[in-house]
Amino acid sequence: EPNVLAGTLIAHTDAVWGLAYSGVKNHLLSCSADGTIRLWNPPEKIPCICTYNGEKGCDPANMVASFNTGSTVIYDLETSQSVVMFSSQVESGVQSNNHINKVVSHPTLPVTITAHEDRHIKFFDNKTGKMIHSMVAHLDAVTSLAVDPNGIYLMSGSHDCSIRLWNLDSKTCVQEITAHRKKLDESIYDVAFHPSKAYIASAGADALAKVFV
Repeated sequence: EPNVLAGTLIAHTDAVWGLAYSGVKNHLLSCSADGTIRLWNPPEKIPCICTYNGEKGCDPANMVASFNTGSTVIYDLETSQSVVMFSSQVESGVQSNNHINKVVSHPTLPVTITAHEDRHIKFFDNKTGKMIHSMVAHLDAVTSLAVDPNGIYLMSGSHDCSIRLWNLDSKTCVQEITAHRKKLDESIYDVAFHPSKAYIASAGADALAKVFV
């Protein structure tokens, strides 16, 4: 709707897969199937500040990027240099097993969490780049992750139709919700926590978005 649309950012040459917003400088990060990440300052005349290669995640000074090769890298947004490369996540020669569907950063701890096509969720130390923990978290590909604003719980979504809530301290599942029907072997595309209220939400291949209390 023209009365709602404030502006359009054009630069990517293929599908845009994800966005991350930083309230510190009101900057936006976008990741695309064209193999690039772009850092934006939307009000500027030339809004695209910088272009990187990878995926997404955001912090006042850093961006965490995951590649479809299975590697994950933290970049410094000021210098555009890689700061930490996480130790190899390759466990077999099969390319699809290395595929990362989502990467998120813990809001207070130096921890990065990745969701994998091979049903795993993996935890990494941002300072050393080493894997802290790895677990088979679902019966099918883990498609989405979200950490609650207090950093206590991790939520994951999967093509097995379930949302699972994990205690980040003990890495144990404390709740499971069957949320969406399968469509063409796909189910849950994304999950989210409300920033201040006790709501969670999910979006699925069945064309539904659901909010849970």
